[in-house]
Amino acid sequence: MTDTVLPAPYAQPGDAIGILGGGQLGRMLALAAARLGLDVHIFAPESDCPASRTARKTFIAPYTDREALKEFAASVKVATLEFENIPPEALDIVEAAGTRVRPDARALAISQDRLAEKSFFREIGIEPAPFARIDAAHQIQPALDQLGGAGILKTRFSGYDGKGQIRLSGVVSPDAAFAEMQGGRAVLEALIDFDCEISVILARGADGDIRTWDCPRNVHQGGILRRSTFPANLPSELLERAQSMGRRLAAELDYVGVLALELFVTRDGSLLANEFAPRVHNSGHWTEDACLTGQFEQHIRAVCGWPLGDTRRHSDGEMLNLLGAEAHSWPDHLRDGAKINLYGKRRAAEGRKMGHVVRLAERS
Repeated sequence: MTDTVLPAPYAQPGDAIGILGGGQLGRMLALAAARLGLDVHIFAPESDCPASRTARKTFIAPYTDREALKEFAASVKVATLEFENIPPEALDIVEAAGTRVRPDARALAISQDRLAEKSFFREIGIEPAPFARIDAAHQIQPALDQLGGAGILKTRFSGYDGKGQIRLSGVVSPDAAFAEMQGGRAVLEALIDFDCEISVILARGADGDIRTWDCPRNVHQGGILRRSTFPANLPSELLERAQSMGRRLAAELDYVGVLALELFVTRDGSLLANEFAPRVHNSGHWTEDACLTGQFEQHIRAVCGWPLGDTRRHSDGEMLNLLGAEAHSWPDHLRDGAKINLYGKRRAAEGRKMGHVVRLAERS
C-alpha cells in the first residue's frame, strides 16, 4: 500500500496571500484567512475600502499599474480575486511575476463577456437561456421576434446587480435600447417563464477535489439578490442535475477556488444557466453560519492548495441582504436573534449591499 502524494501547498500558515479587489467579499475572505493563520495583502484602486481594514497591507493602484502589480505579487505566496471586473491582464502580470493566481485569467475572461460565457456553456453541454448576439441597433427587433417577443438586453461587458440591462417586449425603439448599452456590444436573452432561481455553489481544490453545498433558492428584485433560502425544497433529482452542471463547469475550466453557477428552474423542471461567478458568491454567504465549512474558508483552502473542508449543512434558514439604509436597522436583527454581517462601507447608497443577516432554524 502506498501513501497518496498530495501537491505541495501554495501557501503555509504564517504566509501572506493576496486578494485583488477591496470590497466586502475581500473583507470576508481576509477574515477567513486570518482564522487559518494567514496574512492578507489587498490590491485595490481605492483607499479605505472594506477589505483593507481587515488586511495586513493594502496596495493602492489601478489594475493597469504593472509595477504595483509586480510589487504586490512579490509580497504574497498566492493570489486570488474577489470580484470579476478586474482586467485579466492584471492576473497575467501577477502570474508572470511568479505568483499563482487562483482562479486564473481564462475563467475570469469568460465570465466577463456574456457572449463568451453563454457560448462556453453550450460547448460543454450546459444549456443557457436562449440568446442572440447584438452588435448594432438594427439587430434588436429581429432577434427579439425570434426569441418570442420578450427579452432582456444586456451589455456584454461589465454590468452587475441589474445595471447595464433593459427589458424589452413587442415593438421597440432599437436606437434607444442600444443607447442604454452606451453603444457597446450586447446580448439579447429570451425572457424565461421560470418557476424559481437557484445557484450551485462549489469549491474545486488544486488536486481536482470538488465539494458542493446544498443549492439555495434565490429571489431577486431589480436584478439584486434579496433573499436566499436553504434548503431549496426542490426534487433531489433536479438538484443533483444542477450540481452535476456545476461540477462539469469547474472541471472544464480547470478551476481552483469557489465558483457559483446561477440557474433558472423552468416550470417543466428544466435547468437553464444564467451566469457563473468566478469567486465567492452572495447566494453562498449563509454557508458560513449553516455549514461545517463556509465558502470563504473553503476558498482560502482551495487557493492555498490545502485539503477542502466538509460542506454538510447543519441548519435550515434564510439569508437576507441589507440594501442601503436597511443596514441602519441592524439592532432589530440582533434583537431577533439573527446572525448579522455588516460590510464596513462608509456610505449607504440606495441599492448598495451594506450587509446581510442569516436566520437559522433546526434542520428538518
